[in-house]
Amino acid sequence: MVQLLITSGFIALFIFNEPLRLWVKNNGMVLLGALILSLVLVLIIVCSERARRKFPLNFFVLFAFTIVEGFLVGVVSSVYDTNSVLLAAAITTVICFSLTIFAFQTKIDFTGLGPYLFVAMIILFIFGLASVFLSKWIPGAQIIYSCLGALLFSIYLIYDTQLIIGGDHKQSISPEEYIFGALTLYLDILNIFLKILALVGNKRE
Repeated sequence: MVQLLITSGFIALFIFNEPLRLWVKNNGMVLLGALILSLVLVLIIVCSERARRKFPLNFFVLFAFTIVEGFLVGVVSSVYDTNSVLLAAAITTVICFSLTIFAFQTKIDFTGLGPYLFVAMIILFIFGLASVFLSKWIPGAQIIYSCLGALLFSIYLIYDTQLIIGGDHKQSISPEEYIFGALTLYLDILNIFLKILALVGNKRE
């Protein structure tokens, strides 16, 4: 929740502060630097057990990643008008709340889907790259990509939630991996939001 509140603050800052939005738009290197830093921080969290588990280093790394990711999501959101961003946020809230309840109470075990979800992620990534070129011939390619992305990350949200719950599920993560758990849920929700925004959003003039 803290991560989402920080990200929401960045989104509000960018959609309501026109000078800041224009400054970032005219300084592409800042955005590129944030993208690289975001990737580096993710790799540190995923690959380094010490960075995930040793307090307070783990909180520092997660906080730094949240700041960078919040900045990036804020930049993306600033491309769309305010009503579109608020609508996407409302839809995302309903979806995530519903799926979280479903993940807690369903008897269906999603934790065995890890390999299949990983393959689906690779296919979605390839299709996303291809849709950039296909959109010239297939107008709905980006819409299809956003729909598939929202669906995939919705399943990922259920999967990651059940991994954290543990219990009778086939797979679970260690309680010591709370930073990794927070990271996965945060990224799932952000990706759902961005895909929904791409579907319902109207870009600024």
